[in-house]
Amino acid sequence: MNALMIKALAFAAILMIATIWVVMSLDIDIVGDSVNAITMGGALAIAVITAAVSVKYINQMKTDTASGELAEESWDGIGEYKNELPSGWAYSFLAVFLWSMWYGFAGYPINTYSQIGEYNEEVLAYNTKFEVVHKDADNATLLEMGESIYLVQCSQCHGNAGDGLDGKAQDFTSRMSKEQVLEAINNGANTLGYPMGAMPAGMAKGADAEAIAVYVAGGMKGGQPAAFGACSSCHGLDGKGNGGMSPSLVEYDATLMKYTIQNGKKGSMGKMPAFKTLITPVQEKALTVYIQSLSN
Repeated sequence: MNALMIKALAFAAILMIATIWVVMSLDIDIVGDSVNAITMGGALAIAVITAAVSVKYINQMKTDTASGELAEESWDGIGEYKNELPSGWAYSFLAVFLWSMWYGFAGYPINTYSQIGEYNEEVLAYNTKFEVVHKDADNATLLEMGESIYLVQCSQCHGNAGDGLDGKAQDFTSRMSKEQVLEAINNGANTLGYPMGAMPAGMAKGADAEAIAVYVAGGMKGGQPAAFGACSSCHGLDGKGNGGMSPSLVEYDATLMKYTIQNGKKGSMGKMPAFKTLITPVQEKALTVYIQSLSN
């Protein structure tokens, strides 16, 4: 056994002893906890592999000579050989990859404690309790709750007063502007996932589109333009959405709020994210009550 081999074995032994000492000083259960056992085994394996690889390549550097076919490219007189990938490196890479797949999909998250999993379980338990406590909340409670949710989740884009920050987002103090109606008529809409599906573009054009936009933006008051017949087949003659089959053109009803929160919506300042995992049904109801109060 040469001096280099002796030094490598000594180095590996020192690494292993140091690893064991650090783990023991932390008072960690290695035998009963699979994550700690895997981590400990990995640390010891790294110590051994490090020493073995060091010995191999240090010896190889002492004895090897350059050989093989040179590539045609040469940078500043430095050539590069077209040698195959070293088999040891390739097999090591493959072994680490396979181990990482096992560790990531089976060894750790499925069979062992997860802090994120514990947090999610606590959130679900709290949300369940919250729903039970507030299932029969009165309108005043819902209004107060909705305002709190709005200020945390919505005000950054829609403004503290719900005015949409000068057109950057939806203005909750009114239902729809003439420009928004025209935009939907000209380009169609299909972001909220209503049962009736996508609204096709170009349902009305020119003066008819203009008349519809003025009528809807004005709260659907006064004489209904004849061209609105193209809209009423889905939205209903009263514009309230045919019992939830399509969006209401009149108010921020519970169905419209549900589909918007669940699916998000494209707006002038970007895509509003879906909040389906962040807001409970009671909170959704409370937010609806509050936003309706802004438009009223």
